[in-house]
Amino acid sequence: MSQIFLTNSPKHCAKHGLNVNKLPKKLLYGFSTFLLSFFSLAILVWVILHPSKPEFYLKEADIYQLNLSAPHLLNSSIQLTLISKNPNKKVGVYYDQLQIYASYKGQQITLYTSLPPFYQGHEDSNLLSASLVGTGLPVAPSFGYEVGRDQTAGRLILSLKVNGQLRWKVGSWVSGRYRFNVNCVTIMNFGPDSVSAPVSSRQGSSCSTTV
Repeated sequence: MSQIFLTNSPKHCAKHGLNVNKLPKKLLYGFSTFLLSFFSLAILVWVILHPSKPEFYLKEADIYQLNLSAPHLLNSSIQLTLISKNPNKKVGVYYDQLQIYASYKGQQITLYTSLPPFYQGHEDSNLLSASLVGTGLPVAPSFGYEVGRDQTAGRLILSLKVNGQLRWKVGSWVSGRYRFNVNCVTIMNFGPDSVSAPVSSRQGSSCSTTV
């Protein structure tokens, strides 16, 4: 016994008011409308909240070593503590990457030190401590002269820098990654006795932040 299969052709469907060719266009239009509405809502929330950039403060810094092992090779050891603050009332911050190093007169005098990533809630503050070291770092020929001149003047200007990436969190929505840079400048007492004793700075000075 034979079986007969009946199928409706596109022409037959068209007679009954069903246009097969228009279905993909309707689905694409609906999906595009949904995406546009979603991104418009996200942008609107972003504009309304307008998160402020995080704030950083240098709590303390100690230089334990800063000397030349050869004419142009530097050994350094610096311990520092920063305060990180999120000033936003409705926006959290994910710190995905934090790299800290020290600079003197435009020259990097320590290697990068990485801190573990963390989340910072609304209006929260965190203490960030890091040990910065450098062994046999190449420096400019004038480095020893510059340090000697600052030692005679009795003060040394040091820059402590942070490079990183962050994400904003609003409710369950999380933004993409943004690069940020922090620069903390501190003036430290640096006299003849500084060769044998640690040089300390506890000014609680604010740092400049760019996002």
